[in-house]
Amino acid sequence: MLYFAFGSNLYHKQMKKRCKDSVYLKCFVLKNYKLYFRNSFLGGGVADVQKRKKSQVLGALYKISKKDEKKLDKYEDYPHTYIKKYFKHKGRKVMFYYMPKKTRFNSPSKRYLNLIIQGYKDCGWNKKILFKSLKSLKRYQ
Repeated sequence: MLYFAFGSNLYHKQMKKRCKDSVYLKCFVLKNYKLYFRNSFLGGGVADVQKRKKSQVLGALYKISKKDEKKLDKYEDYPHTYIKKYFKHKGRKVMFYYMPKKTRFNSPSKRYLNLIIQGYKDCGWNKKILFKSLKSLKRYQ
């Protein structure tokens, strides 16, 4: 199965720890969605995506096993905090998690934000694109 990761799941070390069978494939942009922080875990808000035209979320595609998916389900508190959504990429179904309850914005902790930034670096995002994204993330600090 293909999995679109965003937030701290971009951090390769963390993803490998959670999902031993996972294989990072490539950087990927989820169009018409915006990265948002909400709820209150880990000392601050956690990453979510919400629909927003002409926006994009920088992320990554991973190949994961059914066993990995079950581990992610548990970690993401599926189906209570996050639920699954799907899209097609080159004829293949791609899964990602999102929060159906759109609570108010909550700033992420500095530690959590640093995991996301490291994840962007791990994925090899182009520095120009990354700078633009980091600039919007930095306003949350």
